[in-house]
Amino acid sequence: MGLIWAEIELINGGDLEMVRRNLMDIDEVKKMKVSMLVDTGAYNLCINEVIQEQLQLPVVEKRKAQLANGSIEEYDVVDNVQVRFKNRATTCRAMVLPGDTEPLFGAIPMEDMDLIIHPLRQELLVNPEHPYFAQMSVK
Repeated sequence: MGLIWAEIELINGGDLEMVRRNLMDIDEVKKMKVSMLVDTGAYNLCINEVIQEQLQLPVVEKRKAQLANGSIEEYDVVDNVQVRFKNRATTCRAMVLPGDTEPLFGAIPMEDMDLIIHPLRQELLVNPEHPYFAQMSVK
């Protein structure tokens, strides 16, 4: 199986809350579409500093992560990132990678949105068993 990229929309969830409270106009919400590497080996959503700056996402903590080469690095973590793909959405935290490093779409947001990888088509898809809404297992 080769590498898979998907067009993911990232939105500042804090801005959406301001809209709900009538403190901001919907046209002012910071959002962007990003081509992300779909990476089931990464647990979390990983954005880069360029994306964080454009969306103005606040840093809430620092966490250590082990990279593919085995090294352990410390990264900022931002909160309240709304993630959208097709008819699915979730809100999560994201680790912030340095500079313009390639962003990663990890396993946790994929699971939460009930998305699957089609290996032959090399494509991220809405789970065909639940095409109209995300369905989770709680057992």
